[in-house]
Amino acid sequence: MTIEPVLSLPTLPAPGEKICILHLEDSELDHELVVLNLESDLPWEAEVTRVEDEQGFLGALRSSPPHLILSDFSLPAYDGLSAFKAAHKLYPNLPFIIVTGAMGEEVAVDTLRQGVTDYILKQRLERLPASVRRALAEAEARESRERAEHEVRALNVTLQARLTEVERLRGVAERQSQRLEVQAKQLEEALNLQKTFLAETSHELRTPLTSLLGYLRRADREAGGSQVIQDAQRVAENMTRLVNDLLQLSRGELVQSVEMHFMNVGRLLEQVGRDYGVEVKARSIEIVGDPGRLNQVFANLVSNAIRVAGSPDKVRIEVGDRPGEVEVCVIDRGPGVPDHIKPKIFDKFFRGKEAGSAGLGLTIAQQVVTAHGGRIDVSDTPGGGATFCVRLPLLDEDEDE
Repeated sequence: MTIEPVLSLPTLPAPGEKICILHLEDSELDHELVVLNLESDLPWEAEVTRVEDEQGFLGALRSSPPHLILSDFSLPAYDGLSAFKAAHKLYPNLPFIIVTGAMGEEVAVDTLRQGVTDYILKQRLERLPASVRRALAEAEARESRERAEHEVRALNVTLQARLTEVERLRGVAERQSQRLEVQAKQLEEALNLQKTFLAETSHELRTPLTSLLGYLRRADREAGGSQVIQDAQRVAENMTRLVNDLLQLSRGELVQSVEMHFMNVGRLLEQVGRDYGVEVKARSIEIVGDPGRLNQVFANLVSNAIRVAGSPDKVRIEVGDRPGEVEVCVIDRGPGVPDHIKPKIFDKFFRGKEAGSAGLGLTIAQQVVTAHGGRIDVSDTPGGGATFCVRLPLLDEDEDE
Protein backbone atom coordinates (compact mmCIF):
# COMPACT_ATOMS: atom_id res chain seq x y z
CA MET A 1 0.00 0.00 0.00
CA THR A 2 1.33 3.49 -0.96
CA ILE A 3 0.21 6.93 0.20
CA GLU A 4 -0.52 9.35 -2.66
CA PRO A 5 1.22 12.73 -2.25
CA VAL A 6 -1.07 15.63 -1.33
CA LEU A 7 -0.38 19.17 -2.61
CA SER A 8 -0.21 21.31 0.49
CA LEU A 9 -1.39 24.86 0.88
CA PRO A 10 0.85 27.68 2.08
CA THR A 11 0.85 27.93 5.87
CA LEU A 12 -1.50 30.57 7.23
CA PRO A 13 0.70 33.55 8.26
CA ALA A 14 0.61 35.28 11.62
CA PRO A 15 -1.41 38.51 12.03
CA GLY A 16 0.37 41.44 10.39
CA GLU A 17 2.10 39.24 7.84
CA LYS A 18 1.21 38.99 4.16
CA ILE A 19 -1.42 36.70 2.65
CA CYS A 20 -1.65 36.02 -1.08
CA ILE A 21 -5.07 36.25 -2.71
CA LEU A 22 -5.79 35.40 -6.35
CA HIS A 23 -8.71 37.39 -7.78
CA LEU A 24 -10.41 36.24 -11.00
CA GLU A 25 -12.20 39.39 -12.14
CA ASP A 26 -12.59 41.11 -15.55
CA SER A 27 -13.67 44.45 -14.04
CA GLU A 28 -10.89 46.73 -12.74
CA LEU A 29 -13.39 48.76 -10.69
CA ASP A 30 -14.87 45.70 -8.98
CA HIS A 31 -11.33 44.48 -8.23
CA GLU A 32 -10.44 47.81 -6.57
CA LEU A 33 -13.60 47.68 -4.44
CA VAL A 34 -12.71 44.16 -3.27
CA VAL A 35 -9.15 45.24 -2.38
CA LEU A 36 -10.46 48.27 -0.50
CA ASN A 37 -12.77 46.16 1.65
CA LEU A 38 -10.07 43.62 2.36
CA GLU A 39 -7.53 46.24 3.46
CA SER A 40 -9.98 47.78 5.90
CA ASP A 41 -10.80 44.77 8.07
CA LEU A 42 -8.25 41.93 7.85
CA PRO A 43 -5.53 41.08 10.41
CA TRP A 44 -3.07 40.38 7.58
CA GLU A 45 -1.54 42.46 4.82
CA ALA A 46 -3.44 41.40 1.70
CA GLU A 47 -1.49 41.00 -1.55
CA VAL A 48 -4.20 40.59 -4.21
CA THR A 49 -3.28 39.46 -7.73
CA ARG A 50 -5.92 39.97 -10.43
CA VAL A 51 -6.33 37.71 -13.48
CA GLU A 52 -9.03 38.16 -16.13
CA ASP A 53 -9.34 34.85 -17.99
CA GLU A 54 -8.80 31.09 -17.80
CA GLN A 55 -5.22 31.14 -19.09
CA GLY A 56 -4.10 33.77 -16.61
CA PHE A 57 -5.92 32.02 -13.76
CA LEU A 58 -4.41 28.59 -14.41
CA GLY A 59 -0.94 30.05 -14.94
CA ALA A 60 -1.03 31.96 -11.65
CA LEU A 61 -2.43 28.93 -9.83
CA ARG A 62 0.35 26.64 -11.01
CA SER A 63 3.20 29.09 -10.48
CA SER A 64 2.45 29.87 -6.85
CA PRO A 65 -0.55 28.62 -4.85
CA PRO A 66 -2.35 31.47 -3.05
CA HIS A 67 -3.88 31.37 0.44
CA LEU A 68 -7.34 32.17 -0.99
CA ILE A 69 -9.16 32.58 -4.33
CA LEU A 70 -11.86 35.17 -5.03
CA SER A 71 -13.73 34.76 -8.31
CA ASP A 72 -16.51 36.42 -10.23
CA PHE A 73 -19.24 33.97 -11.18
CA SER A 74 -19.63 35.04 -14.82
CA LEU A 75 -16.83 36.13 -17.12
CA PRO A 76 -16.87 36.64 -20.90
CA ALA A 77 -15.05 33.37 -21.74
CA TYR A 78 -14.89 31.61 -18.37
CA ASP A 79 -16.96 31.10 -15.23
CA GLY A 80 -16.40 30.83 -11.47
CA LEU A 81 -17.59 27.25 -11.14
CA SER A 82 -15.10 26.01 -13.78
CA ALA A 83 -12.36 27.97 -12.02
CA PHE A 84 -13.30 26.32 -8.71
CA LYS A 85 -13.11 22.82 -10.23
CA ALA A 86 -9.67 23.54 -11.73
CA ALA A 87 -8.36 24.89 -8.41
CA HIS A 88 -9.95 22.06 -6.39
CA LYS A 89 -8.26 19.47 -8.61
CA LEU A 90 -4.82 20.86 -7.72
CA TYR A 91 -5.49 22.02 -4.15
CA PRO A 92 -8.51 20.31 -2.60
CA ASN A 93 -8.45 22.47 0.55
CA LEU A 94 -7.86 25.86 -1.09
CA PRO A 95 -10.58 28.32 0.06
CA PHE A 96 -12.68 29.57 -2.88
CA ILE A 97 -15.16 32.44 -2.50
CA ILE A 98 -17.41 33.60 -5.33
CA VAL A 99 -17.88 37.39 -5.43
CA THR A 100 -20.63 38.17 -7.94
CA GLY A 101 -23.05 40.89 -8.83
CA ALA A 102 -26.17 38.72 -9.02
CA MET A 103 -26.85 35.04 -8.22
CA GLY A 104 -30.11 33.26 -7.79
CA GLU A 105 -30.71 31.36 -4.60
CA GLU A 106 -30.85 28.02 -6.41
CA VAL A 107 -27.51 28.67 -8.18
CA ALA A 108 -25.90 29.80 -4.92
CA VAL A 109 -26.99 26.62 -3.12
CA ASP A 110 -25.68 24.50 -6.01
CA THR A 111 -22.23 26.12 -5.88
CA LEU A 112 -21.99 25.51 -2.15
CA ARG A 113 -23.10 21.90 -2.65
CA GLN A 114 -20.25 21.38 -5.14
CA GLY A 115 -17.69 22.58 -2.62
CA VAL A 116 -17.35 26.35 -3.03
CA THR A 117 -16.46 27.83 0.37
CA ASP A 118 -18.82 30.85 0.28
CA TYR A 119 -20.37 33.45 -1.98
CA ILE A 120 -20.62 37.21 -1.50
CA LEU A 121 -22.72 39.65 -3.50
CA LYS A 122 -20.82 42.66 -4.78
CA GLN A 123 -23.37 44.97 -3.24
CA ARG A 124 -22.60 43.45 0.19
CA LEU A 125 -18.78 43.58 0.13
CA GLU A 126 -18.68 44.60 3.80
CA ARG A 127 -19.28 40.88 4.51
CA LEU A 128 -16.16 39.89 2.56
CA PRO A 129 -13.49 40.26 5.34
CA ALA A 130 -15.44 38.11 7.77
CA SER A 131 -16.01 35.49 5.07
CA VAL A 132 -12.29 35.52 4.21
CA ARG A 133 -11.24 35.09 7.88
CA ARG A 134 -13.67 32.21 8.35
CA ALA A 135 -12.65 30.52 5.08
CA LEU A 136 -8.93 30.73 5.91
CA ALA A 137 -9.46 29.39 9.45
CA GLU A 138 -11.52 26.45 8.17
CA ALA A 139 -9.00 25.70 5.42
CA GLU A 140 -6.11 25.76 7.92
CA ALA A 141 -7.98 23.41 10.27
CA ARG A 142 -8.89 21.06 7.41
CA GLU A 143 -5.32 21.09 6.10
CA SER A 144 -3.91 20.31 9.57
CA ARG A 145 -6.40 17.49 10.05
CA GLU A 146 -5.57 15.94 6.68
CA ARG A 147 -1.83 16.25 7.33
CA ALA A 148 -2.36 14.42 10.63
CA GLU A 149 -4.46 11.75 8.90
CA HIS A 150 -1.81 11.37 6.22
CA GLU A 151 0.87 10.89 8.89
CA VAL A 152 -1.33 8.36 10.70
CA ARG A 153 -1.83 6.41 7.46
CA ALA A 154 1.91 6.45 6.78
CA LEU A 155 2.57 5.33 10.35
CA ASN A 156 0.03 2.53 9.98
CA VAL A 157 1.79 1.35 6.81
CA THR A 158 5.14 1.35 8.65
CA LEU A 159 3.66 -0.47 11.63
CA GLN A 160 2.01 -3.02 9.37
CA ALA A 161 5.34 -3.65 7.64
CA ARG A 162 7.03 -4.09 11.02
CA LEU A 163 4.28 -6.40 12.24
CA THR A 164 4.70 -8.47 9.09
CA GLU A 165 8.44 -8.68 9.77
CA VAL A 166 7.80 -9.62 13.40
CA GLU A 167 5.45 -12.39 12.29
CA ARG A 168 8.07 -13.62 9.83
CA LEU A 169 10.77 -13.63 12.52
CA ARG A 170 8.43 -15.36 14.95
CA GLY A 171 7.83 -18.06 12.35
CA VAL A 172 11.59 -18.46 11.87
CA ALA A 173 12.09 -18.65 15.66
CA GLU A 174 9.32 -21.25 16.01
CA ARG A 175 10.85 -23.40 13.26
CA GLN A 176 14.29 -23.13 14.88
CA SER A 177 12.78 -24.00 18.26
CA GLN A 178 11.11 -27.06 16.76
CA ARG A 179 14.40 -28.15 15.18
CA LEU A 180 16.21 -27.68 18.50
CA GLU A 181 13.53 -29.71 20.29
CA VAL A 182 13.96 -32.52 17.76
CA GLN A 183 17.76 -32.38 18.12
CA ALA A 184 17.49 -32.34 21.93
CA LYS A 185 15.19 -35.37 21.83
CA GLN A 186 17.57 -37.19 19.47
CA LEU A 187 20.50 -36.35 21.75
CA GLU A 188 18.61 -37.59 24.80
CA GLU A 189 17.76 -40.82 22.98
CA ALA A 190 21.41 -41.26 21.97
CA LEU A 191 22.58 -40.74 25.56
CA ASN A 192 19.99 -43.20 26.84
CA LEU A 193 21.14 -45.75 24.26
CA GLN A 194 24.75 -45.18 25.32
CA LYS A 195 23.86 -45.64 28.99
CA THR A 196 21.88 -48.77 28.16
CA PHE A 197 24.78 -50.15 26.13
CA LEU A 198 27.25 -49.49 28.96
CA ALA A 199 24.95 -51.07 31.54
CA GLU A 200 24.30 -54.16 29.42
CA THR A 201 27.98 -54.50 28.43
CA SER A 202 29.07 -54.15 32.06
CA HIS A 203 26.65 -56.87 33.10
CA GLU A 204 27.88 -59.14 30.30
CA LEU A 205 31.54 -58.62 31.26
CA ARG A 206 31.18 -59.16 35.00
CA THR A 207 30.47 -62.90 34.75
CA PRO A 208 33.51 -63.91 32.62
CA LEU A 209 35.78 -61.58 34.63
CA THR A 210 34.63 -63.16 37.88
CA SER A 211 35.33 -66.60 36.42
CA LEU A 212 38.74 -65.44 35.15
CA LEU A 213 39.68 -64.13 38.60
CA GLY A 214 38.70 -67.45 40.13
CA TYR A 215 40.90 -69.38 37.68
CA LEU A 216 43.85 -67.02 38.25
CA ARG A 217 43.60 -67.30 42.03
CA ARG A 218 43.52 -71.10 41.82
CA ALA A 219 46.46 -71.06 39.40
CA ASP A 220 48.36 -68.79 41.78
CA ARG A 221 47.85 -71.21 44.67
CA GLU A 222 48.92 -74.15 42.52
CA ALA A 223 51.98 -72.39 41.09
CA GLY A 224 53.12 -71.20 44.49
CA GLY A 225 53.25 -67.39 43.96
CA SER A 226 54.14 -66.93 40.28
CA GLN A 227 54.83 -63.22 39.50
CA VAL A 228 53.28 -63.55 36.04
CA ILE A 229 50.06 -65.00 37.44
CA GLN A 230 49.96 -62.40 40.19
CA ASP A 231 50.32 -59.59 37.59
CA ALA A 232 47.56 -61.17 35.50
CA GLN A 233 45.39 -61.42 38.61
CA ARG A 234 46.00 -57.75 39.41
CA VAL A 235 45.04 -56.70 35.86
CA ALA A 236 41.89 -58.82 36.04
CA GLU A 237 40.96 -57.19 39.38
CA ASN A 238 41.46 -53.75 37.83
CA MET A 239 39.28 -54.76 34.88
CA THR A 240 36.57 -55.99 37.26
CA ARG A 241 36.72 -52.71 39.16
CA LEU A 242 36.50 -50.75 35.88
CA VAL A 243 33.47 -52.75 34.77
CA ASN A 244 31.77 -52.03 38.11
CA ASP A 245 32.62 -48.32 37.72
CA LEU A 246 31.12 -48.25 34.23
CA LEU A 247 27.97 -49.83 35.58
CA GLN A 248 27.72 -47.22 38.33
CA LEU A 249 28.34 -44.29 35.96
CA SER A 250 25.77 -45.61 33.49
CA ARG A 251 23.26 -45.32 36.34
CA GLY A 252 24.34 -41.75 37.07
CA GLU A 253 26.09 -42.76 40.32
CA LEU A 254 29.50 -41.67 41.61
CA VAL A 255 32.44 -44.06 41.80
CA GLN A 256 32.30 -45.68 45.23
CA SER A 257 34.11 -48.41 47.23
CA VAL A 258 37.39 -46.58 47.88
CA GLU A 259 39.30 -48.52 50.59
CA MET A 260 42.12 -46.51 52.17
CA HIS A 261 45.42 -48.12 53.29
CA PHE A 262 48.98 -47.06 53.94
CA MET A 263 50.67 -47.50 50.58
CA ASN A 264 53.80 -46.63 48.66
CA VAL A 265 52.84 -44.59 45.62
CA GLY A 266 56.38 -44.84 44.17
CA ARG A 267 56.23 -48.63 43.99
CA LEU A 268 52.74 -48.48 42.47
CA LEU A 269 54.00 -46.16 39.70
CA GLU A 270 56.98 -48.44 38.99
CA GLN A 271 54.53 -51.31 38.58
CA VAL A 272 52.39 -49.26 36.13
CA GLY A 273 55.52 -48.30 34.21
CA ARG A 274 56.56 -51.95 33.99
CA ASP A 275 53.08 -52.98 32.78
CA TYR A 276 53.02 -50.37 29.97
CA GLY A 277 56.73 -50.05 29.20
CA VAL A 278 57.05 -46.33 30.00
CA GLU A 279 59.86 -44.46 31.80
CA VAL A 280 59.19 -43.77 35.50
CA LYS A 281 61.10 -41.28 37.64
CA ALA A 282 59.79 -42.04 41.14
CA ARG A 283 61.00 -42.64 44.66
CA SER A 284 59.47 -44.27 47.71
CA ILE A 285 56.64 -42.04 49.03
CA GLU A 286 54.09 -43.21 51.63
CA ILE A 287 50.49 -41.96 51.45
CA VAL A 288 47.06 -43.12 52.56
CA GLY A 289 45.08 -44.36 49.57
CA ASP A 290 43.43 -47.23 47.75
CA PRO A 291 46.19 -49.00 45.77
CA GLY A 292 43.76 -50.64 43.38
CA ARG A 293 41.91 -47.41 42.67
CA LEU A 294 45.08 -45.34 42.20
CA ASN A 295 46.52 -48.06 39.96
CA GLN A 296 43.36 -47.71 37.91
CA VAL A 297 43.84 -43.89 37.69
CA PHE A 298 47.49 -44.03 36.58
CA ALA A 299 46.95 -46.98 34.24
CA ASN A 300 44.15 -45.04 32.58
CA LEU A 301 46.27 -41.90 32.19
CA VAL A 302 49.26 -43.85 30.85
CA SER A 303 47.22 -45.93 28.39
CA ASN A 304 45.50 -42.78 27.10
CA ALA A 305 48.86 -41.04 26.68
CA ILE A 306 50.34 -44.01 24.76
CA ARG A 307 47.30 -44.12 22.49
CA VAL A 308 47.45 -40.43 21.54
CA ALA A 309 51.30 -40.22 21.42
CA GLY A 310 51.66 -43.38 19.37
CA SER A 311 54.24 -45.32 21.40
CA PRO A 312 55.39 -45.85 25.06
CA ASP A 313 58.74 -44.14 24.47
CA LYS A 314 56.90 -40.83 24.05
CA VAL A 315 55.36 -41.11 27.53
CA ARG A 316 56.98 -40.81 30.97
CA ILE A 317 55.90 -40.56 34.60
CA GLU A 318 57.48 -38.05 36.96
CA VAL A 319 56.93 -37.61 40.70
CA GLY A 320 57.57 -34.40 42.65
CA ASP A 321 56.91 -32.91 46.07
CA ARG A 322 54.67 -29.93 46.77
CA PRO A 323 53.76 -28.43 50.17
CA GLY A 324 51.64 -31.09 51.87
CA GLU A 325 51.14 -33.21 48.77
CA VAL A 326 52.77 -35.43 46.20
CA GLU A 327 52.45 -34.60 42.50
CA VAL A 328 52.40 -37.37 39.89
CA CYS A 329 52.60 -36.22 36.27
CA VAL A 330 51.96 -38.37 33.20
CA ILE A 331 53.75 -36.51 30.39
CA ASP A 332 53.39 -37.29 26.69
CA ARG A 333 54.76 -35.91 23.42
CA GLY A 334 51.50 -36.33 21.53
CA PRO A 335 49.32 -33.74 19.79
CA GLY A 336 48.27 -32.12 23.09
CA VAL A 337 44.84 -31.00 24.31
CA PRO A 338 43.36 -27.84 22.69
CA ASP A 339 42.52 -25.03 25.12
CA HIS A 340 38.79 -25.11 24.31
CA ILE A 341 38.65 -28.82 25.26
CA LYS A 342 40.55 -28.63 28.56
CA PRO A 343 37.56 -27.40 30.68
CA LYS A 344 35.37 -30.36 29.63
CA ILE A 345 37.86 -33.19 29.19
CA PHE A 346 36.83 -34.78 32.52
CA ASP A 347 33.08 -34.60 31.70
CA LYS A 348 31.21 -37.88 31.50
CA PHE A 349 30.91 -39.26 27.93
CA PHE A 350 33.15 -36.51 26.50
CA ARG A 351 35.29 -37.87 23.70
CA GLY A 352 38.11 -35.89 22.13
CA LYS A 353 39.29 -36.10 18.54
CA GLU A 354 41.75 -38.87 19.36
CA ALA A 355 39.32 -40.74 21.64
CA GLY A 356 38.95 -44.47 21.30
CA SER A 357 36.73 -45.09 24.32
CA ALA A 358 33.28 -44.31 25.71
CA GLY A 359 34.54 -41.12 27.36
CA LEU A 360 34.40 -42.40 30.95
CA GLY A 361 38.05 -43.12 31.83
CA LEU A 362 38.97 -39.56 32.81
CA THR A 363 35.65 -39.12 34.61
CA ILE A 364 36.40 -42.17 36.74
CA ALA A 365 39.96 -40.95 37.34
CA GLN A 366 38.75 -37.57 38.52
CA GLN A 367 36.19 -39.10 40.89
CA VAL A 368 38.78 -41.47 42.39
CA VAL A 369 41.31 -38.66 42.89
CA THR A 370 38.63 -36.45 44.45
CA ALA A 371 37.65 -39.30 46.80
CA HIS A 372 41.31 -39.32 47.96
CA GLY A 373 41.14 -35.60 48.78
CA GLY A 374 43.26 -34.71 45.75
CA ARG A 375 42.83 -33.07 42.39
CA ILE A 376 43.70 -33.71 38.75
CA ASP A 377 44.25 -31.28 35.88
CA VAL A 378 45.73 -31.08 32.41
CA SER A 379 48.25 -28.62 30.95
CA ASP A 380 50.48 -28.31 27.90
CA THR A 381 53.81 -30.13 27.81
CA PRO A 382 56.63 -27.69 26.95
CA GLY A 383 57.62 -28.43 23.36
CA GLY A 384 54.30 -30.13 22.57
CA GLY A 385 52.03 -32.70 24.14
CA ALA A 386 49.83 -32.97 27.23
CA THR A 387 50.67 -33.32 30.92
CA PHE A 388 48.12 -34.80 33.34
CA CYS A 389 49.02 -34.03 36.96
CA VAL A 390 47.50 -35.83 39.96
CA ARG A 391 48.06 -34.20 43.35
CA LEU A 392 47.44 -36.35 46.45
CA PRO A 393 47.79 -35.33 50.12
CA LEU A 394 50.88 -36.56 51.97
CA LEU A 395 50.77 -38.18 55.39
CA ASP A 396 50.56 -35.76 58.32
CA GLU A 397 53.46 -35.90 60.77
CA ASP A 398 51.08 -37.23 63.42
CA GLU A 399 50.12 -40.10 61.13
CA ASP A 400 53.80 -40.80 60.39
CA GLU A 401 54.48 -41.22 64.07
